[in-house]
Amino acid sequence: MHPDPSLVSPRLVTVLRSRLDAMTAQLSDLVSHESPSEDLALLAACARRIAELGTELLGRAPEPVEVQGRTHLVWHLGASPSPGVLVVGHYDTVWPAGTLERWPFSVDDQGRASGPGVFDMKGGIVQLFHALSVLGLGEPPGDCGGGPGSVDHAAVTVVLTADEELGSQTSRRLIEDLCLKATAALVLEPSLGGVLKVARKGTSMYEVHALGRSAHAGLEPEKGVNATVELAHQILAVSGLGNPGVGTTVTPTVMAGGTTTNTVPAEAVLHVDVRAETRAEQERIDAALRGLVPVLTGSTLRVEGGINRPPFHVSASEPLMTRATQVAERLDLGPLSGAAVGGGSDGNFTAGMGLPTLDGLGADGAGAHAEGEFTRLAAMPERAALLAGLVVDLLSDADGTAESGPGASALPA
Repeated sequence: MHPDPSLVSPRLVTVLRSRLDAMTAQLSDLVSHESPSEDLALLAACARRIAELGTELLGRAPEPVEVQGRTHLVWHLGASPSPGVLVVGHYDTVWPAGTLERWPFSVDDQGRASGPGVFDMKGGIVQLFHALSVLGLGEPPGDCGGGPGSVDHAAVTVVLTADEELGSQTSRRLIEDLCLKATAALVLEPSLGGVLKVARKGTSMYEVHALGRSAHAGLEPEKGVNATVELAHQILAVSGLGNPGVGTTVTPTVMAGGTTTNTVPAEAVLHVDVRAETRAEQERIDAALRGLVPVLTGSTLRVEGGINRPPFHVSASEPLMTRATQVAERLDLGPLSGAAVGGGSDGNFTAGMGLPTLDGLGADGAGAHAEGEFTRLAAMPERAALLAGLVVDLLSDADGTAESGPGASALPA
């Protein structure tokens, strides 16, 4: 059963606006469940709360997928004779445990909700649940696993992951597997000023390890090989690898070395962030980093890491951006705009799998990964309506009609 296309009207926005108080309370609740990417216990607790909220609003519990101690949540909603829509988000955040003690959830006099993870991306999760709750997707598919006798696909599959901020090392395969059963991907990363994300650079992550030899820094430093000095040479070499003219940035970020203040460092490490618009540029940088040559006699280098997310080209988003613009017009939400950005997301994976992908459909606000990030509460119903309308549009037949079941056009309050 597919939702009736007549749902996509200004009344959908009105219905969702009536839920703003509930959305605000649920957002406060999710923010109160801290979920730093590195804390498995807190992630598990947050996953349980998200599962409860999703079950309440969607009428169906998620299927937990645990990988290396991390719980990813998957919902299969509605039945479809053909592959449906994949909605992708994450609930891990960059904020360490205890951040809430000094920065609790709050709402200012401009209606901006602030707190760790409120923008990236717990606001988007609340919007997602409300968006899908109004669509009357009906019973779940009979068999989403594609086993013998399977005839039903999920109309909508939702995946919320626990490691996006770390590069999706444990969730990438899950996301890519779900892409095989979808015709389009909608990604709930947050949006600065409501602008959708139509392209993203590919990302790569490296560690450059300099290995030397320790010695007493005062008695016989000449017997040591200073790994920190070696790393200093390599920082200059690494920082020169970028090519801004073609959009490639190579940024030395975190570095550490040495053990005590009176010891020649025997090891030092540099983390390197790489962003590129093409796979060829990613491969060029990869080869250059692995080809780094030590400068100091007696030192060695070891490079770990590699290409993480493929580039997300605008060609993957163009058809969906057109449809989103049309949906916004039908909802009377005003014009939409899109932008190419340097940050990576799981949309890089879906686009890399050849799936039409539109990103930035989450909360409207600012300050992702920065102290004081915020979500504009008044925009939450409109963003939820846009997501709901786009899902309905994508589930429609090519001629603009859709299968509808009894009561599918009735909007719940």
